Amino acid sequence: MHIIQGQLVDIFNKTVYPAEVEIKDGKIAVIRRLDPPSAAEGLPQAQPTSNFKPQTSNLPFLLPGFIDAHVHIESSMLVPSEFARLAVVHGTVATVSDPHEIANVCGMEGVEYMIGNGKTVPFKFYFGAPSCVPATTFETAGAELGPDDVDRLLQKPEIKYLSEMMNFPGVLNGDADVMQKIASAKKYGKPVDGHAPGLRGETAGKYIAAGISTDHECFTAEEALDKLHRGMKVIIREGSAARNFEALAPLLNEHSGNMMFCSDDKHPDSLVEGHINRLCARAVAQGIDVFKVLQAACINPVLHYKLEAGLLREGDPADLVVVRDLKSFDVLQTYINGELVAENGKTLLPLSSASVINNFSCSRRQPQDFAYASASDSEVPVIEALDGQLITNKIFGNPVTDNGQLHSNVDDDILKIVVVNRYHDAPVAKGFIRNFGLKRGAIASSVAHDSHNIVAVGVDDESLCRAVNLVIDHRGGVSCTGAGEDRVLALPVAGLMSTRDGYAIAEEYAAIDRAAKELGSTLGSPFMSLSFMALLVIPHLKLSDKGLFDGDEFKLVNGEW
Repeated sequence: MHIIQGQLVDIFNKTVYPAEVEIKDGKIAVIRRLDPPSAAEGLPQAQPTSNFKPQTSNLPFLLPGFIDAHVHIESSMLVPSEFARLAVVHGTVATVSDPHEIANVCGMEGVEYMIGNGKTVPFKFYFGAPSCVPATTFETAGAELGPDDVDRLLQKPEIKYLSEMMNFPGVLNGDADVMQKIASAKKYGKPVDGHAPGLRGETAGKYIAAGISTDHECFTAEEALDKLHRGMKVIIREGSAARNFEALAPLLNEHSGNMMFCSDDKHPDSLVEGHINRLCARAVAQGIDVFKVLQAACINPVLHYKLEAGLLREGDPADLVVVRDLKSFDVLQTYINGELVAENGKTLLPLSSASVINNFSCSRRQPQDFAYASASDSEVPVIEALDGQLITNKIFGNPVTDNGQLHSNVDDDILKIVVVNRYHDAPVAKGFIRNFGLKRGAIASSVAHDSHNIVAVGVDDESLCRAVNLVIDHRGGVSCTGAGEDRVLALPVAGLMSTRDGYAIAEEYAAIDRAAKELGSTLGSPFMSLSFMALLVIPHLKLSDKGLFDGDEFKLVNGEW
C-alpha cells in the first residue's frame, strides 16, 4: 500500500481539494479528502468552478497522467521501451500509437515488434491497425497490409483503433478495400482515426459520415471548426515539424469535450525537453481554463479510445502525476499502475535490450546517379517547404543549367532533392526544392514518410551521393555532409529507430541537427521537415521514388509541366 498527498484535481467535477490517494495492488483504493487547510497555508478549497485560478501552496497537485492522443513512436528514432523512458519524465503515462511507419517497412512483423517491445516496460502503449500500407500506389513501400491483415490486427486486444485513414479519396469514392477496413473497425467496436488536411464542407461531411471520428491534420481554426460542427473530434498537433497549437488552442474554450493533444511526430531532442505537459502550460498561459485543458490532455483520449488508463478515481488504475503547480506543469513524480516510474526529472525505467528488424536492400550510389538531364532551360516545378507545416507549395523556379544538366541554384535557394529506393536498386527520382537554405553539402534520411525510402537535399551531386551512401552503409539513419566531418546517426531498426539509450540518441541527433543548420538551413527542424517531403498524402507537391507528385491532382506529374 502506498499513500500520496496533494491537491487533487477532479477534472470531471471541476474541483480542487487537499486529499490523500491510497494505492493498493496497482489501483486507487481510496481517495480521502483532508481537513480544509488554514488560510496561512494558502491552499484552495474545493471549488466547483470553471474559472479556478491555481494558487501557490506547500502541497503539489495530483492529476491523471497525460496521454499523447496520436503519435508515431518511430519518429522519435527510439524503440517503444526507450520512448517510454523519456516520456514518463514529463508525466506521460500512455500513447495512442500508430505503427504505420514500421508497417510500411516490415509489414505485420513490424507491428508485432512494436507491441512486443512496448510490453517490456510499465508504460501504456495503445496501438492502432495501420489503414494505409502502402500509403499510396505512387511510391514503393516494403510491405502491404490488406483488409484481411487489418481485420486480424483489429481482433487483438492491444489494437484499439483503425489508425489514420489517409486515403480520403478512397473513402469519398467508396473504394472496396478502404470500406472493408472501416467495416472491420466498426465490427469490433473500435474507432477510426482520420487524416484529411484541408478537407471541408460537404466532402468533409461525407468523409466523417463514413465513420471517421478524429482528425489531427487541421492547420486552421476554420477547418477545425467545420469538422467539429460535423461531429468529428479534433486533435491539436504540436510536433517537431508540424505545429498547429497556436491556430487551434483557442477552440478549447468552446470545444474542450471534443479535442485532444498529440505530438504526431516528435524527434528525440524535443522529447527530452517536454511532451503533453508543455502544451498544457502553453494553453493555461493563454488564459484557457485549466479544467478544459486537462480534459483534452488526460480525459478525452481515455474515453474516446476506451483505454485501460486511470482517471484519478477510486477503482481506477493508479496512473497519475504529481505536478508542482497548474501553470508550468513541471512533473515531480509519475506513477503507472501504482509504480513510481519517474521522479524529479529523472526516469526510473531501466535501459533494456531490444532486437533489430529491418528491410533494406539497395546498393551504394555513384555521383552520376544524381545527374538531372534536361533539354530545356525553362522554369521547372519546385517544392516550397514551409517551416512548421507538412503542406508544401507548388512554385516554379530556375535551377542552374549546364551542358543539358540541371543543378542546384544555391543563390536562389533552389536545391536538388532526390529519393532513392531502399528496397531494390532503381533509378534515382529527382526534383527541386526551396527553403532548405543549404549553402554547401547535403542531408539525407531513411526516415521518409510514409514508405521510408531515402530522401536527400543537397547543393551538388557529390555531396548528395556521400550523404545517401552514409545512410545505405548503416542500413538506415540520418546523415549530413559538408559541415566538416561527415556525420551519420544510425537507425538499424527498420531504418527508423535505434535500440540505444534515448538520451544519448537525443544528444547525437541534436548535434547532427546543428550540423545541418551550419550548412545554412534556417528550418526549425531540417531533418523532420526533410522526412515529410516524400509524404504524398499531404498537398501540394512532393517527390516519391517514382517521381514528382501533385497532391491536388493526386497523380505523378513527371515531365507534364
